[in-house]
Amino acid sequence: MSEKRPPLTTADGNPIGMQQALTAGPRGPVLMQDVQLLEQMQHFNRERIPERVVHAKGTGAHGTFTATQDITRFTKARFLADIGKKTDMFIRFSTVAGERGAADAERDVRGFAMKFYTEDGNWDMVGNNTPVFFIRDPYKFANFIHTQKRDPKTNMRDMDMQWDFWSLSPESLHQVTILFSDRGIPATLRNMNGYGSHTYSMVNAEGERVWCKFHFKTDQGIRCLTDEESAKLIGEDRESHQRDLYNAIETGDYPSWTMYIQVMTQDEAATFAWNPFDLTKVWPHGDYPLYEVGRFELSRNPDNYHAEVEQSSFSPSALVPGIGPSPDKMLQARLMSYSDAHRYRVGSNYHQIPINRPKSPVANYQRDGVMATANDYSKMTANYWPNSRDGQPDEAPQAKEPPMDLGQAIADRYDSTTDHDDYTQVGNLYRLFDDAHRDRLATRIAGVLGQARETVQVRQLGHFARADEDYGRRVAEKLGLDLNKIMESAGS
Repeated sequence: MSEKRPPLTTADGNPIGMQQALTAGPRGPVLMQDVQLLEQMQHFNRERIPERVVHAKGTGAHGTFTATQDITRFTKARFLADIGKKTDMFIRFSTVAGERGAADAERDVRGFAMKFYTEDGNWDMVGNNTPVFFIRDPYKFANFIHTQKRDPKTNMRDMDMQWDFWSLSPESLHQVTILFSDRGIPATLRNMNGYGSHTYSMVNAEGERVWCKFHFKTDQGIRCLTDEESAKLIGEDRESHQRDLYNAIETGDYPSWTMYIQVMTQDEAATFAWNPFDLTKVWPHGDYPLYEVGRFELSRNPDNYHAEVEQSSFSPSALVPGIGPSPDKMLQARLMSYSDAHRYRVGSNYHQIPINRPKSPVANYQRDGVMATANDYSKMTANYWPNSRDGQPDEAPQAKEPPMDLGQAIADRYDSTTDHDDYTQVGNLYRLFDDAHRDRLATRIAGVLGQARETVQVRQLGHFARADEDYGRRVAEKLGLDLNKIMESAGS
């Protein structure tokens, strides 16, 4: 055996003398005592962990975040405390609806998930490349995702399913308009922005809370594909985005993004024109300008895709002191659902996998389960709290968040479709587009909406027209329908 090649072993470290099946004679049969073969087959059957229900197709990279501005007046988060401070991070980009074999350049929202390995544990920012989302009530989430997947009868993507849901959920109109706009297909992952989308809280050292939104602006500039460019690219390379990012990093062309926040005080939130925690709306930049926070650069590709990208697990519940949740209903639900999905998909101790493991000390009273390594509690003699044993972890009062005043809130199942303006921001966005952009938007929408039932088309046209009459009229004309007759019929 050459010194350059270590001996082949089993998973238990036992040397393997020969890689051939152990049989009774040259013609077989195979013997059950061939533990090498059994181990290989058993492991092979388990090589694929369950695919993510959403964001299944993705790619990732390692990088470094550098704080560039002093925002300690807003937050006590230590990794943001000093200008020039650097924090290791990992990011995973993804499509939302497609399976792992889907093409990168399809029209879809992109996931923008980041893990910051701070001295106070991991901070996960699990966002998208759009500042809003399709729904505001978490009860609709699983139902919405079902419409983006395959019809249970035909096992095919179904435009009638999608538009039936969207037309019955007018709060989706803002995201739908962005998705079918000229920014609906990023040219590369390096040429798109990221957004936290949700409203989060920030707490400073004095215990003062503000609400904030996170923005990650690409330093490479926005660049998108037309439908024709996308179709051509998909025919040539289904991994175009992954290949572009990997090659850019390998050649030293490191992509970067600048991080900003918008800030709203609690008093401003109490008198805001609409619910500031509504995930389907943005905060006007004129009223709530962007504050620069820092910059991150991606400079290293993963050594192993499965270990670092496929097993990477992000959850909005990974929060550091100084950054917390808000009353955003969708965020509240995600605090549980993401970590629960990881425990099902990767394992109950997914935090102990190197890509997910914090680079700060971990100490808690959770025990055992699949893949437990005991690294986090090898020096702990207690598995319960409270206890009086020496050297065991205890509460950290400095990490406690100040109380959140919810007023005289009454617990009930509130209708998330009433008392909301789902059209003004969409109309404002539509009127920002030039005439050619509006026509391309209408053409794209009609191309897929036209595959739905006419009753669904008519219902959706009503939403477009409420945002801007020209919006509804253009799409109607592309569908060969008369918007005036539709509106007259609706009025009668």
